[in-house]
Amino acid sequence: MFTAQEIARMMDLTAVRPDSDEAEVRALAEAAKKYQCLCACTLPSQTPLLLELLAGEPHTSVVGAVGFPSGAHTTRIKVAEARELLGMGCGELDMVINIGLLRSGQYRCALDDVRAVVDAAAGATVKVILECHYLSKYEIRKGCELCIEAGASFVKTSTGWAPTGATLENVALIKECVGDALLVKAAGGIRSLDTLVEMYRLGARRFGVGVTSAIHMFEEVLHADHPRRSDTG
Repeated sequence: MFTAQEIARMMDLTAVRPDSDEAEVRALAEAAKKYQCLCACTLPSQTPLLLELLAGEPHTSVVGAVGFPSGAHTTRIKVAEARELLGMGCGELDMVINIGLLRSGQYRCALDDVRAVVDAAAGATVKVILECHYLSKYEIRKGCELCIEAGASFVKTSTGWAPTGATLENVALIKECVGDALLVKAAGGIRSLDTLVEMYRLGARRFGVGVTSAIHMFEEVLHADHPRRSDTG
């Protein structure tokens, strides 16, 4: 059975679009507190505001966004960004893999990039975004292998900036690749409770969802006669 609380404890509530403004960040914080979401995430320049709004909130951790949206920053910049965000008070990091290096077959460089951020995180959860829209199935598999080798905590489908985000096919593929070695986070275009439940069935255990879509999901569950069931029971 999925209750609203169970969904909230799997959800990273997000406001990470390029046009996400202060009003949206404030709405993000209010929704995260109301529904007791596990995490909330916005872009780095607005992270101090989000941390201020969620200060003292025991249920919600703030996630720092590293290398958004392309992953093409130098590794030194990504490490500096990771350290700055953790120093602000972020509890987790979502970093974008260097998509260009991965597509170019420069696997050692892509690995070193991820590993440097994982090392900088010093034990904090790091979710690595592959941005599946731009990758072949082979490249997705290689990206998963690199994330395992680098010691990441999660593989994540998308930033939400690409033309497509999480798909059932890519969630299933990533889960097949990582098995029990890493967890899977689905993000990008998850706008319905049915989609979230199906992605859970396929192996995703965290979900990045925008504020408006998340509120609709919570209200659907709260007003339903019976909580949603997952196929896994």
